Amino acid sequence: MIHYAMLMLAAGIGIPVLAALNGALGRVIASPVLASVILFTVAFLTSLIVLLTQREALSLQTVSTAPRYLMLAGVLIAFYVLSITYVGPRFGIGNAVFFVLLGQLISATAIDHFGLFGAPVSPLTMTRGAGIALMTAGVGLTQFSS
Repeated sequence: MIHYAMLMLAAGIGIPVLAALNGALGRVIASPVLASVILFTVAFLTSLIVLLTQREALSLQTVSTAPRYLMLAGVLIAFYVLSITYVGPRFGIGNAVFFVLLGQLISATAIDHFGLFGAPVSPLTMTRGAGIALMTAGVGLTQFSS
């Protein structure tokens, strides 16, 4: 389990870095939307390389059996990248990521509590709620204490 935690810690470290880099690219080229297109092109090529190096069987037929609503994940990542690329340089990366984290806490809690999208059910207890509130307060203190 520790390897999952470390992988997600690395992903979490990467999110503000992604926001800062893509925001800076958007400023340099004067287009947050074009910066996002460049990011997605690089991400697509990277994902394609990883996919092609996997030893698992590739079948587009299995993709066609997936419920269509699952494809909305692509819309959500585009929304995130476009919004953080635009907002980050104007609002501050820390402030933008604070609200992203707050949104993640809210949606992750709902997904876990109700077992949405096939996630394991992890009910919202008073203890979990207190922990989420403490995390929210802690992140808020880091951003709004000055």
